[in-house]
Amino acid sequence: MTDPDTSVATLANGVRVVTIRLPHLDTVSASVFVRTGSRNESARLNGISHFVEHMAFKGTHTRSCQQIKLDAERLGAEVNAHTDKDHTAFHMHGLARHAGVLLAMLGDIVRNSTFPEAELERERQVILQEYIEDEDDPMSTAYKLFDKACFGVHPMAQAVIGTRRNIERLSRDDLLGYVQRQYTGANLVVGVAGNIDTDAIVAEVEAAFGSMSRGSDNRVEPPPWVGGIKSRRQAGSSQTHVVLGFPIPALQDDHQPGVVAAALFGEGMSSPLMDRIRERRGLVYYAACSADVMDASGQFVIEASTAPEHLEAYFRELADLLAVHARSVDAVDLERARNQIAVRSLRGMERASRRLEDAAQDLFVHGRVRSREELMARVQAVSADEVREAFERMLAAPASVAIAGKLGRAANESLLELVSRTRRPRMPRRLGS
Repeated sequence: MTDPDTSVATLANGVRVVTIRLPHLDTVSASVFVRTGSRNESARLNGISHFVEHMAFKGTHTRSCQQIKLDAERLGAEVNAHTDKDHTAFHMHGLARHAGVLLAMLGDIVRNSTFPEAELERERQVILQEYIEDEDDPMSTAYKLFDKACFGVHPMAQAVIGTRRNIERLSRDDLLGYVQRQYTGANLVVGVAGNIDTDAIVAEVEAAFGSMSRGSDNRVEPPPWVGGIKSRRQAGSSQTHVVLGFPIPALQDDHQPGVVAAALFGEGMSSPLMDRIRERRGLVYYAACSADVMDASGQFVIEASTAPEHLEAYFRELADLLAVHARSVDAVDLERARNQIAVRSLRGMERASRRLEDAAQDLFVHGRVRSREELMARVQAVSADEVREAFERMLAAPASVAIAGKLGRAANESLLELVSRTRRPRMPRRLGS
C-alpha cells in the first residue's frame, strides 16, 4: 500500500510514472531515473554512465548546449544530474506551472542527446580534472579500494568515475551505443512531485517517453563477498584514512537489522563508536558507520581518519567493540538507533527530490512504492536479538579493509593479524540453527 499522495502508472513500453501530490508547494521537482550505472558496465566501458550523464546536456537534435541551459534558466529552473553504481538520474526543479515544460526538456535531454564531437573533447578534459581531484582525495581513494576489497573483479567494485584510460578513449559511438542499449522503457522511472495534476503529468510523460523501446531489465548478478586488505600511500597526506566493512543483506532481503545495527553502532556522538573511539580514547577526530544497501549487495561500513601512530590502537578498539555487540545489544542504544532512523527518514520524506528517488528505487527493486508506515514499522520492529545476530553474522565473514593516506612501511603486514581478530570475536560459539 502506497501513501495516499502517491500514484504510479506504467506506460505500454514499461516506463513507470510516479507522481507525488504536494499541494502546499509552489515549486515542482521532476526527475528521470535510469537503472544503469557503473555496475552495468564492462571493464572496457567503466566510467561510461558518468560520461553519458555529463554529455547529455551538451546538445540534442534541436538544441545546443547553450540553448539547453538558457531554456531552463529562463524559467528559473535548476538543472542537475548524478550517477551512482546502480542508477543515473537527471533532475529539474522549477515552478509548479512549468511541470509539463520541464518534463519535455528532460525527455529531450535523456532521449535526443547527440554527443557532439567538439563538446565531447571539451567535456573529456573536465572529467579528467574531476578524476584527478577524486584521486587526490584520500577518503575517496579509501572507498574505491574498499569496494575492490569487498567485491574483487565484479562490476560492483568499479568506480563510478571509471579509469583514466577509459575516460581518455571513450568515443561518441561508445556513448551512443550504450544509451541505445541501457536507456530503455523497462529501466526508466519518471517522477514528479509538487502541486500537480496526476493525469496531466502522465500524459506529458507519454508524449516525452512513450515511444522509447521497452528493452529488458538491467539487472546484475549479486557479487560474492571477497574480503581482505587494500592500501595506498598518498604523498602529502598527514592522516591515515580507513574504511572497514562486512556484508549485510541486499534491499530485497531482510536488510533492516543491518541498517539498525549501523545506526546503533556509529550514528551520532553518543554512539558506541564515537563514544569509545573518540571521546574516551581520543584516537580519531571523525568516525562514522553506515549501511550501504542496494538490490545486488549490502555493505556495513565503518570509516575513520586517524593519525598513523594510532592505527593499530584504533583497530584493536574497533575489534573489541564489534565483539561486544555480537554478544549483546544495549536497549538504550537500540531505542536511539530506531529513533534516529525514523527522524532521518521523515526528514527525507519532507524533501520532494528525496521522496522521488526513494520511490524510484522502490519501483526498481520491489515493483511498488512502499508507504512510510510500512517502512517505519519494520525498523521499529527490529529487536535487540536481531541486531545482535546481524553483528554475529557479519563477524563470521571476512572483513574488507581499505587504508589510504599516510601509512607505515609494514602497515598491511601488521594489520593482518588485527583484521583477522576482527573476524573472530571472543565470544562463546552458538550451536544449532
